Amino acid sequence: MSKEKVTQVRRVILWLLLAAGTILLVISLAADSLGLNLTPGFGVIQMVPLLLGITCFTLAAFIYLHSRRPLNSPRSLQADVGIRLAATGLIFLYVSGLSDLIGIGTHSQPNFERPFVGPLQLGGMGIGLLTILIGLYLYHTSRGTRLSSSMEFLLNGNNKE
Repeated sequence: MSKEKVTQVRRVILWLLLAAGTILLVISLAADSLGLNLTPGFGVIQMVPLLLGITCFTLAAFIYLHSRRPLNSPRSLQADVGIRLAATGLIFLYVSGLSDLIGIGTHSQPNFERPFVGPLQLGGMGIGLLTILIGLYLYHTSRGTRLSSSMEFLLNGNNKE
C-alpha cells in the first residue's frame, strides 16, 4: 500500500471513530430527550453508549498521535507504557461504569427502584479517564525519532535534547 493510501485510510477511520464517539455520547447524555430513559437515573442504557463513546475517542486519539509520528520510527518503552496505561484506564472505566451489573456498585435509595450511578462509580470513572489521559500523554511525549525520550530527565536528572 502506498503512503498516500495509508494516510487516506487512517484519516477515514479517524473521522468514523470521532463521529461514532460523538453520536454515542449524545445518545448517552441526551437519553431523556430522545425517549431512551427506560431506567430511572443514569442506567445501563445510558452507560454503555457512554463507555463505547469514550473508547471510540481513545482509539481516535491514538490513531491521530500515531499519524503524527514518522513512519519508520521505533516505538519506545514509554510509548508502550502509555498504550498499556490507557488500556488499563479503559478497563477501569468499564468496571466502574458497569459495576452495578456485576453486583459491586449497587447503591439503593428509597425513591429509586434500581441501582444508579453513585459517587464511588463516578470517582472510579474519573480515575479511569485520568489514567487514559496519562497514557495518551506518555505516548505523545515518547521519543519518536529522537535518540532519547523526553521523560529521560526523570532517570538521570538532566534534560538533553
